[in-house]
Parts: sequence; C-alpha cells; structure tokens
Amino acid sequence: MATLNGKPVSADDLLPLALTNLGHFTSMRVDADGSIRGLALHMERLVKDCKAVWGADLDTGRIREYVRQGLDGQSAPCVVRVTVYDPKVEMGHPANADEPHVMVSVRGAGAMPPEPLRAMSVPYERDLPEVKHVGLFGALHARRAAQFAGFDDALFVGRDGHVSEGGTWNVGFVDESGTVVWPQAAVLPGVTMALLQQHAGHRVATVTVEQAKGMTAAFATNTSIGVRAITAIDDTELPDEHPVLSQLRETYLSIPGETL
Repeated sequence: MATLNGKPVSADDLLPLALTNLGHFTSMRVDADGSIRGLALHMERLVKDCKAVWGADLDTGRIREYVRQGLDGQSAPCVVRVTVYDPKVEMGHPANADEPHVMVSVRGAGAMPPEPLRAMSVPYERDLPEVKHVGLFGALHARRAAQFAGFDDALFVGRDGHVSEGGTWNVGFVDESGTVVWPQAAVLPGVTMALLQQHAGHRVATVTVEQAKGMTAAFATNTSIGVRAITAIDDTELPDEHPVLSQLRETYLSIPGETL
C-alpha cells in the first residue's frame, strides 16, 4: 500500500496528483540486503527538485523514515518510489500549492540485467529535463508510438538532431576505441549514469542519430535496470554483448549500496 507522509494514502489524496500531474519523484532499487546504490544522490535529487518545483526545502531524514516505513514487510529486491506533491494543488491556482507531501510506493524489481531493448528514434524534448518530474505524457506517448512500430522504447532526438536520452533512461555508447560516450544534451542527470561517470574512460560529446547507429555498442541506464544493452536503433542492429558493457555492469554491481 502506498503511504502519504507515513499514513495510508486515500483516493482523495491521490486525485490532485492524477488530475494536475504536478510533482516530482525519484525511484530507487533496493537490493536483497536492503541497501540502495546512490542513495545520497537520490536524496540530493529530491532536495534539488523540491526547490525547483515547489520552492520548498525537504527534510531528507523524514524522507528516509518514510521509505523505511514503506519498505517494512516488503520483500527485496524491489523498487521504491518517492513522489513529492501537494494534495491541495488546483489546476487554476498552482502557485497556491506550497506544502509538498511525500508519497512512498513499492513495486517488485525485475532481473538485472534485463533483456536488451530495441529503440526507435523519436523527435522529442522533455519539459524541464533536469527535473525528474511526474509529467510523463510526452515520454510515454513516444514509447507507445515506438512499441506500435515494433520497438521496445523511444530514443529522444532534439530539434538540433542530437540524441539526448530515452523514455525513462539515460543512454550511453561505446565508440571504436572502447570509450564510453554520453550525449551532450539537456537530459535528466540519472543516478546510475552519475555513478558510472565517476570512473575513468568516459567522455561527453554531441551524438547525432547517424553517429549513434555507427557506435560499437549502445546501452540504457537507470536505477531499475542498471546497464541494459540496446540492440537496435531504428533499422540498425547493434550487439547485445560487448566487453565494455560487461565491464560497466560489473562496475555498477561492485558499487556498495548505502543503508537507510
């Protein structure tokens, strides 16, 4: 059951979130031992985004307590989502909403790494990409279009022709030298991407769709999937195995988790 400020959430509490879609969140994978990779980065994201969306401060100690409570009795691995929104928000007067509440929900976690995915390039730029907000219509509409076309997800391409990110994941590439290349674009700064970027052998550069298709390998990252191979971009096939992808997975799994 989802909780709001530590208490069971009601349908009335959820209606403003469903009808206005104004808020922000982070999702964290909880491993079997109860630890979370990048926990401090997730807390930093919530604080930063709360200031950007609500103009308010957020007590991370309170967040941790709500998450611990939400995980009580849950089996791991699982994914816990922390959503910050104001149940009093109104469509006509969003500026009056200034008391963000904290909703915690938990779902099961899939296997890691998951099966490779096939991506279709889609012209799309997220609103306020630096914030992990709940406004997912555009991203999910692009994902739906890609799935109707026989792909698993969408790879976003900006008006400048440069690749940015995926539906709910960051994208990275491996060039001919074996260097990991992250797109230089306006993207959500993912926690998994940030953890991997702390290691040597990575660079950031603009990547066009054609350059992406010419890379040695491609992959998606987020907290739920870790490092997931991308085996197709449009009609271009890419390998599902590569030494650098294996190294990235090993590196990510070797990062110690943090406890709540």
